[in-house]
Amino acid sequence: MGYEGREKLLDKSIGSIYKLVILASKRALEIAEGQPKLTSDDNSVKPSTVALHEIAAGKIEARKSKAKE
Repeated sequence: MGYEGREKLLDKSIGSIYKLVILASKRALEIAEGQPKLTSDDNSVKPSTVALHEIAAGKIEARKSKAKE
């Protein structure tokens, strides 16, 4: 799998580059700690790259949190 464009990643209902970075970093930590990869066509070794590919493939989505009152 090649390069994933920023627009394609943001179109996955994340909406913000900051939310994308947080989501990808959390998923990359999970992968680095031994969680299985959700995409089988990825030959990348870097957990951060795998996380971005999973987001682009629609395997990972951001949850909307409830506002604290």
